[in-house]
Amino acid sequence: MIGDHTPVTTLGVSDLARAREFYEGTLGLSPGTEMMDQGITYQSGSGAFFVYTSEFAGTNKATAMMFELPEDEFDTAVTELRSKGVTFQTFDVDGMEWDDGVATSGDGESTFKSVWFTDPDGNILNLGTGMP
Repeated sequence: MIGDHTPVTTLGVSDLARAREFYEGTLGLSPGTEMMDQGITYQSGSGAFFVYTSEFAGTNKATAMMFELPEDEFDTAVTELRSKGVTFQTFDVDGMEWDDGVATSGDGESTFKSVWFTDPDGNILNLGTGMP
C-alpha cells in the first residue's frame, strides 16, 4: 500500500527566501510548485523534497536528506560546494576515516565517500557516493 508510493522529504525552514537562495543559488536546484509563500517543492533526480516555513526549523540533529551521486561526480560536487562557501561537518563514527571534511568508509572492496553540511537553518544534508 504505502510502499508503492514515493516518499517526499520535508525540511522546515524559518525564512523561505533565504532557503530559496541556498537551495537554488548554492545547490543549483530548480524550484517547482510553490504553495502560497509557505513552501516550495524541488525535484532532484527521480525524487523530490518540500521546503516549508516552520517554527521548528533546524531542530533535527540527524541527517535530514541525502543526495546520492555517482563516484565519478562526487569530488567535482564537493569542490563546487566549497567554492560556494559550504563547509563540511565531521564527527566521530566507527569505521569512517576523514580527510578535509570528506568521510570514507567501507571494506576496501566497496568504499563510500560522504560529506555532511547544513542549510541556513541547520537542517543536516548529506552528499554521498552510495549507501553501504
